[in-house]
Amino acid sequence: MYLSFEKQGETLVASLSGELDHNSAEEVRVKIDNKIDIDNIKKVVLNFSGVTFMDSSGIGAVVGRYKKLCNKGGNLCIAEANKNVDRIFELAGLYKVINKYNTVDEAVRCI
Repeated sequence: MYLSFEKQGETLVASLSGELDHNSAEEVRVKIDNKIDIDNIKKVVLNFSGVTFMDSSGIGAVVGRYKKLCNKGGNLCIAEANKNVDRIFELAGLYKVINKYNTVDEAVRCI
């Protein structure tokens, strides 16, 4: 799993690439949490355009970051999830609490 960060105004865009599974979820959790804490971030867009596979550990990583930001009065959203990842989010019921956007730019504008 490759993870890169870009700050757009007050919003952190975290771009994920590769497989978000039990092998990489902990690393993703730690890196995103560190960035949120160090830069006092309250808005995060998770760019899933490069994610090829995700399992329940990935869902846990996303939900954990969402809860962390909600506790700080912030928000998290998903952008550019491919068809397979989008289906996983849909089946897990995450879109009932986490907004999804077609593009990162749209997510940054709306979050």
